Amino acid sequence: MTTATTASTGRRGGPVVGILVLLWVCALLALAWWVFSIGMQQWAANYSDGPADLDGLKRQANLAMLIITVVAAGGPVMIAFVAYRLRLTRTAIVFAVLAALLAIPAMFLAASAYQSLNPAPAPAQPGPPGHCVELSGDDNRCPGG
Repeated sequence: MTTATTASTGRRGGPVVGILVLLWVCALLALAWWVFSIGMQQWAANYSDGPADLDGLKRQANLAMLIITVVAAGGPVMIAFVAYRLRLTRTAIVFAVLAALLAIPAMFLAASAYQSLNPAPAPAQPGPPGHCVELSGDDNRCPGG
């Protein structure tokens, strides 16, 4: 009885995992198209005579890169979890390994995109001193002393 139940669950889970894989691939393709369109806008802005919002396009590109890294690494994690719950063990292992392999470069790309989106504040410039500073080798004295 257990084997028949496992086999029937596996057969029913196959289309669910297949649909998830198809959705993941379609999401990656849509995001790749978005990045391509941002690149074309940046290219056009570089060669146009009018005012260009290159900073806005750069921000869009970094946001797109951040979203792509989350979808690229998160998709296989979700698929592996669903496959495991549907008792598709080999499929779950394959997508877990894929998620681990994609997570390594995704972490570096996401960190870079996040830093570009949220730059560190510029260090404060020191102002003029609030007191008199005597310079060596100079005849000048501070006023009042």
